[in-house]
Amino acid sequence: MRLLLDTHIFLWWTDNNPALSLRAQHAISDESSDCFLSIVSCWELAIKASLGKLNLSQSVEKFIVEQVAANGFELLPVDFRHVAAVESLPFHHRDPFDRLLITQARAEDLVMVTADIQISNYDVSVLW
Repeated sequence: MRLLLDTHIFLWWTDNNPALSLRAQHAISDESSDCFLSIVSCWELAIKASLGKLNLSQSVEKFIVEQVAANGFELLPVDFRHVAAVESLPFHHRDPFDRLLITQARAEDLVMVTADIQISNYDVSVLW
């Protein structure tokens, strides 16, 4: 399975947070799964850290690089078709980070791992 981790899922995974569903835990830990962290999530984490809304024990850059490597995740770049597709999304969800993650999941045929129920209002595969 090809999975796109929502930003909170990435944080919950790295923190062993019990809020992460068993279904999500199993899918992420399955060796046959390819797990992606979007550059969009990296950007979101950097913004939250700069605003004091996210406290990590190290810089966002170091944290992401270490966690991506340690967990065998892949970084998913943003390209123009991802950005352009946001224009046609209905406004079920107003968060710009999530809207771009949705278009990435759709364009790259990824299953989005998220606890955000609003995302299931879109034509995107969701695992929770």
